Order: sequence, then C-alpha cells, then structure tokens
Amino acid sequence: MSQRRQLSLNLFVYPGGHHEAAWRYKGTDIARLNDIAYYQDLARRAEAATIDSLFFADGPVLADNIRYAARYRVEPITWLAAIGAVTSHIGLIATASTTYNEPYNLARLFASLDHLSHGRAGWNIVTTSQGAASQNFGLAEHPVHAERYEKSREFVEVVTKLWDSWEDDAVIADQASGLFADTDRIHAIDHIGKHFKVKGPLNAPRTPQGRPVYVQAGSSEDGRSFAAQYAEAIFTAHQTLKSAQGFYADIKSRAVALGRRPEHIKVLPGLSPFIGSTQVEADRLEDEFNDLVQPEYSLAQLKRMTGLDLSSYDLDGPFPRHLLDLKGSVATASRFQLILDVVDRENPTIRQLINRLAGARGHFVIAGTPERIADEIQLWFENGAADGFNIMPPWLTGGFDAFADEVVPILRKRGLFRTEYAGTTLRDHYGLPRPESRYSGASLRASA
Repeated sequence: MSQRRQLSLNLFVYPGGHHEAAWRYKGTDIARLNDIAYYQDLARRAEAATIDSLFFADGPVLADNIRYAARYRVEPITWLAAIGAVTSHIGLIATASTTYNEPYNLARLFASLDHLSHGRAGWNIVTTSQGAASQNFGLAEHPVHAERYEKSREFVEVVTKLWDSWEDDAVIADQASGLFADTDRIHAIDHIGKHFKVKGPLNAPRTPQGRPVYVQAGSSEDGRSFAAQYAEAIFTAHQTLKSAQGFYADIKSRAVALGRRPEHIKVLPGLSPFIGSTQVEADRLEDEFNDLVQPEYSLAQLKRMTGLDLSSYDLDGPFPRHLLDLKGSVATASRFQLILDVVDRENPTIRQLINRLAGARGHFVIAGTPERIADEIQLWFENGAADGFNIMPPWLTGGFDAFADEVVPILRKRGLFRTEYAGTTLRDHYGLPRPESRYSGASLRASA
C-alpha cells in the first residue's frame, strides 16, 4: 500500500516577519533581530514542528527603503551554519546569486554547509534583480534579464560538476596502508565556457546529499525554463488557486518534457497567514498591521514592481491601470503580472493595493481561523496547485508560533503532514533521490 502524499512546509525567515510593518508591531522583539540565539531558538521551534526547512532570502545590495523597514540582509550561509550547529533535522536553505558570485567559492561554501549539517543544505539559486548591485562589484551596469539567466545556467553546470568531482568512494582512509584517497576517483572538471573557466576538482569530498538541494524562485518565462531543468523545489507567488494551478501544471509538464520525474520537483507557493480564534479576530489582526503601513515605503515598493511613481496620487483613489507600460522591461517580471491580475480582478484603490502587497510582497496573504488556514492549504495541495507551502509569518516569532501550535496539528490530524521526520537530510524530507556523481565508475575505470 503506497504512503499518502505529504505536504512540504518551509519556514521563510525575514527580519521581524514578512509584513512590511512587522518591525513596528508590539509583538515583534525588534531588539533581537541581529541576535543569532533568536534565530537558533526559532529553528529549534520549527524543528519541533517537523518543518522541512528554514529558508533565508538574500541580496547583495542594501534596499533603498531601509529608512522605513527592517529590510537589511545578513549573509545566510554563515547564519545557517550557526543554526545547523544547534539543530539536527531541519533543512537549511540559503539564497546565493549566480550573477555576483564565483562558482568555485560558492561550491565550497555550500559543500561546507552540507557537511556541517550532515546533509541539510539547499541552495536558492537567484540571478539578482536589483540593478544597484552592479555598483558593489565594479560593474558598469547590471546584466539584462536574459544574460543573467544564460550565465546562471552555466554557473549551475560548473557547480554541479564541482560537487560531483569526488566520487562517493574516493576517500579510502586506510590507516594501515597509508592510503587516504583514491585519486582515480577525484576528477578535474576542465570546464571552459562562455562565462567561466574552472579546472577543479573541488578541494573537499562529496557531501552527504551528493549535492545540496537546488531551489529556485523565479516565475518569468526564463525562470520557468530554468526551474524545469534544474530546480528540485520552487518558491512561487500566487494570489488565486487558478493561477497556482496553471503554474503547477506548466512547471510539471516542462520537467516531464526534459525527462524529469514530476514528483522530484516540489512547487511551494508562499503563504502568509494571520491566525485568529475567530474570523473577526483574524481580520482585526491583519488590519492592525496594515494600520502601521508607511505609504512612503509601500509606494516605493510598488514603483519597483510596476514602474509607476504614485507618490502624488490620492491613496484612496483608483489605481491608474492605464498608466502601466505593458510592453516595458518591468512588464516581463512575474510580480508585475501578479499585480496586474489583482488590479483587473478587484479594481482596488491605491491604498487597498499597497495594503495587499504589504503582507508578503505579492504572496498569498490569508486571515482566518486555524481551520480555515488548514482548509486552504488542503485545497491547493489536493487540487494541483502546490506540493506544500513556504510559510511566511507576518511577524516573528508569534506569527509562526500560532501556525505551529494551531495549524500544524490540524494538518497532522487530516493525515497531510508528518508527525516525525522520516530521515535526516533535506532530500529525505522532500522525498528526493540522492544523485550519483557524473563521474561514478569513471567509464568503468577507463574500461579497466
């Protein structure tokens, strides 16, 4: 008898929480945002709830709206290494850019995290959309979208080769004979491409997972193509079941066309829940957060997503859809399309739209009782829209505590989520196979 399909649930950690005004909320411990013990405690709490992974976003440039929100970044691999030292099961997913890193160094960093954590590392592969980042790396300009993805494909190929460069049995460690490693099982990768030239091999043995789990978060055409080829987990943003179903079907069909098994790609939309004992209480909680929104921040965020500067407009007037440039460069971004869909579906005022985006930057925000939150998760999970969710608490730690204490038990009671971990690695949690090294057997040891 086959085991019932199970949800995957990640905890997406943002400083203070995902609502843009979380840092102003009375329940947020703002003094501890740079305290690693705070995040270690949160990770242990998530591990007790058998959450699949902890996920940190990152970007190599300071947000231009730091004046109004806690939107700075700590380097996530360092942070997750400290978290990995005090946990034993929860996955550790860090974001790292293929535009502003070098393959060899990044391969070493993630290999180290996977070894340190005994196989719990995941790499969220991004190309970096913030143009200002180029100025931090001595570049005259930020590469255009298509170029970033072209480079990213080669970057991933190089890193994969490096992680494969030691076969699993390369380390002999025979004290009696004095043989530590079989050098016939350690391979130079000799990569020469358009963007990178890397000799290899990596200077560390193959990791417990073979290689860290590949995660991706872009939903543009280039992003979907990239995800279908490489990603093992996909973080995505959708406001409606129908939109999520369309994305899910598209990604799975693309993967199958490339010879991949669809169950080896986990599609995980973002979900930001405001949880109350009644619907009225949940709605009141969401309103309390939206009352703390600072329009200067919200309008700057909306400008980045749509290209429109609405700072001189009446916030309670209709959103001026006619001003959107539907053929401009910003229109190719997945978040632009999401906003356009909201505008066309709901005809919101500017204030209503910025409040909608304040909760989780376009991810699905829902206010309701624990049962309602569980119902929505089950609806998407059982109707071809999601393999699980990237949980984005509006504030920390209270927003996650409510989810862990009140929603997770309902999902478990319905048989949708584990009561204990079945394995120790992130691949185990996601039900993913451990990949073989491309050099395994090295053509049967060069035909003997």
